[in-house]
Amino acid sequence: MKVIKYAVALFLVMAFAQAQAADGLISVKSPHSAQETMNKFEEVVKSKGLNVFARIDHAAGAKKAGMALRPTELLIFGNPQGGTPFMKCAQSVGIDLPLKALVWEDNSGQVWLGYNDPKYLAQRHNVPECAVAEKLSGALAGFVKAALAP
Repeated sequence: MKVIKYAVALFLVMAFAQAQAADGLISVKSPHSAQETMNKFEEVVKSKGLNVFARIDHAAGAKKAGMALRPTELLIFGNPQGGTPFMKCAQSVGIDLPLKALVWEDNSGQVWLGYNDPKYLAQRHNVPECAVAEKLSGALAGFVKAALAP
């Protein structure tokens, strides 16, 4: 009986930890390959006048280290017109800027595009009333929709 209680408690702790790890992460299924998804997303971001600061291929890094990793790429992007007003609400938001998008292929072969919801970031930094977060959230959703269109 005692073992069952510990097993249930461990399960609940692990389930809670997994749920917390994804707080604020919006993940959208992509109909494209991982590379095509990231290429399209980067193209959309650039077409909207945002700066791309880096594109990091985690799978390529893993390969250099002698390990295998399914396709996983990170895009770091933004501009001062959106980021500065957000940081004026709370300068600590700067730890989460520039914005990032992650494209990955899961173990079933499904490709995902994920990003941190700026509205969640506003809550994280205790400025849920920051209007810029709402605007950035809408813009990111639009970028994703455009990138994932057939």
